[in-house]
Amino acid sequence: MNFQDLIYAKRDGGVLTEEQIRWFINAFTKDEIPNEQAGSFLMAVYFQGLSKQELNFWTDAMIKSGEKLDLSSVGKPTVDKHSTGGVGDKISLPLCPLVASFGAAVPQLSGRGLGISGGTLDKMESISGFNISLSNEQMIKQLKDVGVFITAAGVGLAPADRKMYAFRDVICTVECIPLIASSIMSKKIAEGTQSLVLDVKAGRGAFMKDVARAKQLAETMVEIGNKAGVKTVALITQMDTPLGNAVGNALEVSESIDVLNGKGPADVIEITLALAKEMLELAGIKKDPETALKDGSALSTWKKMIAAQGGNPDAEIPVANKKEKVLAPKSGYITDLDAYAIGLSAWRLGAGRSRKEDAVSKTAGIICLAKEGDFVEKDQPVLELHIDDESRVAMAKQDLDNAFSISAEPKEKRKIVLERIS
Repeated sequence: MNFQDLIYAKRDGGVLTEEQIRWFINAFTKDEIPNEQAGSFLMAVYFQGLSKQELNFWTDAMIKSGEKLDLSSVGKPTVDKHSTGGVGDKISLPLCPLVASFGAAVPQLSGRGLGISGGTLDKMESISGFNISLSNEQMIKQLKDVGVFITAAGVGLAPADRKMYAFRDVICTVECIPLIASSIMSKKIAEGTQSLVLDVKAGRGAFMKDVARAKQLAETMVEIGNKAGVKTVALITQMDTPLGNAVGNALEVSESIDVLNGKGPADVIEITLALAKEMLELAGIKKDPETALKDGSALSTWKKMIAAQGGNPDAEIPVANKKEKVLAPKSGYITDLDAYAIGLSAWRLGAGRSRKEDAVSKTAGIICLAKEGDFVEKDQPVLELHIDDESRVAMAKQDLDNAFSISAEPKEKRKIVLERIS
């Protein structure tokens, strides 16, 4: 195979054959292609895209670059959820045990945060002793015993994606819908789940800034999943304003536990229940998920999951040593709370990372003491910074200069779930 022929073909808008695509994925994974040629080819894909048939071959080749987890022995309907990420998006934490409490098996393979989007694994590591590295045997056992796990994907699952994701980040081809879709769906299909619900965020604090692009990504992923035999549904949800009140690893764990206790912010509860209903329907379970938040069964499943993965479900969640409040400059209604500004400030405080190898703070972050629609008095606290490194505060506060707006009249409440794609 002459790799230059593939570059020429895609550069000029040609359609690649199945053989060419499978050869590229295999050779790329094995480091048999020079970086400059691989980068040139992926940049051509970035600009020219992939046809539906090319994308199906591409995704399947990424899946087959490694092993596929066999969940057939679990004995329960398997259903998972994936979010494209956003500011304050801790939904996997209450959602997965909630769905599992009804008898579904939820194999949640998660990742770490990068930039302003927090990572589920970083949040879970705020819990004392929690182990985010399970073997395939441990995963299957835990699905049988508890019904849910939250862990990192093993190195054997879709290794082509692991290598390509890091490579795309370096060569600035991350924002390519076919490459995003194949990245997400290759991992989810390789984990062996029977059905999947996607939470595709749209807005300032999301990867996709506008709804049209988010819808295109959602439709692409739903089609890939269904063609691969995984029943797939997507919800497009807004991410112009932070989700919930807490932004930061330990802070979001605490808020998630509040939700499992039947409390917590209304928007977090709303989207948790909306996704849970979709997951239960795909799993063939005719139950109202709200009942498990009220009777404590979701919280019980959460505690069993924590204990099964080596954590202490009754341990105190760590908190920052210092807090500093941002006050309202005048009285009025909060009419805008910018998810990007809040996320960037929390990142400056240490809640996120700029490189994959960076450490993150467990306790740093921001609490939104007031949200859009709330009335505040002059000098009332609107935001609370949680600080574990005072050298980071000055820059973090600069990002908050225009993070919220106050007006004499309230603005119409934002819709959370914008569209459903199936």
